[in-house]
Amino acid sequence: MPLDSEIAETILSPLQKLETRSQDYVRMAQALDWLAQRWLDRPSLDDAADAAGLSPFHFQRTFTRWAGVSPKTFMAAIAHAEARKSLDAGASVLDAAFDAGLSGPSRLHDLFIAHEAVTPGEARRRGEGLELTWGWAPTPFGKALFAMTPRGLAGLGFAEADGEAAAFADMHRRFPAANWVRDDQAAAAMALHAFAGGESPLPVVLIGPPFHVQVWKALLRIPAGETATYGQVAAWAGKPKAFQATGAAIGANPLALLIPCHRAIAKDGRLTGYHWGLARKAAILGSEAVAAARAA
Repeated sequence: MPLDSEIAETILSPLQKLETRSQDYVRMAQALDWLAQRWLDRPSLDDAADAAGLSPFHFQRTFTRWAGVSPKTFMAAIAHAEARKSLDAGASVLDAAFDAGLSGPSRLHDLFIAHEAVTPGEARRRGEGLELTWGWAPTPFGKALFAMTPRGLAGLGFAEADGEAAAFADMHRRFPAANWVRDDQAAAAMALHAFAGGESPLPVVLIGPPFHVQVWKALLRIPAGETATYGQVAAWAGKPKAFQATGAAIGANPLALLIPCHRAIAKDGRLTGYHWGLARKAAILGSEAVAAARAA
């Protein structure tokens, strides 16, 4: 006889729980993409379920298991995240956190940020002399590729269903001259550290040209559950008029989610494009908004 879902949850290992959430995300991806385009209209449960090709009961159950809240609550959280205008109020607290070498509060966990900005010549060599351990592991937002240096996590990229080759090619082109060594067990350990409450801060290595690193650090100023415009990010990076360069740096971010490029939105509040898909951007923003509301 099938186990009660709550009992089954207690006997799953942390990695199995991540795998379940990862599989649920894949099942929900079509609906999330649909919601990302229409959340302002507050669509009904029946319409969202129909977009996912599921019955309302099955859709509600699977979505709630993945997100921890109902689809209706999740859409309200996205709306709340877009509406909040309290970034400036906490700037001094956030600045103090960055000065200490840590990420801002209300994130998945504290990060130790190792800044490895490179010279133009080193950037052209694209990882030459760097050894990257890489592998696949489940996350709450689908399967992800983790790329690690001895100092910490240098790359995190999501794969679409049956899209592992494309995701690896995307990450490999960022550091094509590096020595890539596959280790899925190391990736699973990193996933548990990042998404299942590691006991120590997660080391993250920022490898890129100086301005890119400035922009990535600026993205860390955006607290979980909130958003900022591209113009705000450009100003925080010290180049308030460099919109195009800032956009390019945001697009070059190799660390999905952990360097929160998903929190950058258009000036009019639209959820604009995201390297790893608009559905995933909506999923991450909604999850962060729900977590921030619970912590408030």
